[in-house]
Amino acid sequence: MDDYEIGHATAADLPELVALLGVLFGIEQDFRADTEKQFRGLSLLIAEPRAVVLTARPAGGPAVAVATAQLVVSTAEGALSAWIEDVVVAEAHRGRGLGTRLLAAALDWARGAGATRAQLLVDLDNAPALDFYAALGWTATRLAA
Repeated sequence: MDDYEIGHATAADLPELVALLGVLFGIEQDFRADTEKQFRGLSLLIAEPRAVVLTARPAGGPAVAVATAQLVVSTAEGALSAWIEDVVVAEAHRGRGLGTRLLAAALDWARGAGATRAQLLVDLDNAPALDFYAALGWTATRLAA
C-alpha cells in the first residue's frame, strides 16, 4: 500500500475537500455540488466538537480522500450513535485501501467518543459504493426517510 496519512482536516484542507464533495455529489441523486454550501458545511463540521472530518493524503501532499462523522443521540440505543457520510476517494487514488482506512478511523473516533452504533449514509443508486460497504460487512437496515 502506498504511504498515505490519515488525519483530521483543517481549514487549510477546505479547497481539496470541497472538490472531493463535488465528485461525490456529481454521482448522487439527492444532492448537487454547490461550492459555497459545501465550504460552509465542511467549515461547520471541522469546528464542531461532536463531529470529525478525516482526510487521507500522500505524505506531505493534499487531501485526496475524505470521510465525515457526526454524533447523534440514539433513543434505540440510549447512547450516542455515529452518522457517517461524505466518504469519497479521488479516482486516481482508489483501490489503495483509503476508504477502508478512513471508515476504520471514523469508527475508532466514534467509539472513543462513546458511540455504540454507527449509521452509514449512501446513495442507493451508487452501486460501487454499496458493493464496497457490503464487502466491509455493512448491512442495510429497513429504515427509510
